Amino acid sequence: MIPDKTDMQFLAALAQDATLSAGALGRRFGLSQPAAWRRVKRLHDEGIITGRRIDLDREALGFGVAVFLGVKLATKGRVSLEDFERAVTAIPEVQSVHHVLGLYDYRLRVVARDLSDFERVLRRRIMTLPGVGDVEANVLLSEERRPGPLG
Repeated sequence: MIPDKTDMQFLAALAQDATLSAGALGRRFGLSQPAAWRRVKRLHDEGIITGRRIDLDREALGFGVAVFLGVKLATKGRVSLEDFERAVTAIPEVQSVHHVLGLYDYRLRVVARDLSDFERVLRRRIMTLPGVGDVEANVLLSEERRPGPLG
């Protein structure tokens, strides 16, 4: 089922604050708590809402550096993509792994305590992964949340 206008309002509100209760959503958009709850449940059941998450402050946790890595596999025929993905997702500092089209095969988001720590992660963990060829690093200077298609 395609989301209607109220569904889209619910999704935008939940994208901003996933902790909103059905009662709060209902009050905000003129529905009863049970009607709002049914709507959110339907969005979950239909796979439109796939989960909830929290955002952590990486700097407050001691990870002052974030780097985006472009990784080109050197030997695609000899190393399966699944082997690379399994190995790279086992590295705790790797926050996300994206298989992409373009110059690189993968884009990774990696966090580290500082640049020396990042160099250690790069040399000892990422560069030793099966099939890794060329790697390009882009250090994140600043980040802000941009409204998505619902906000």
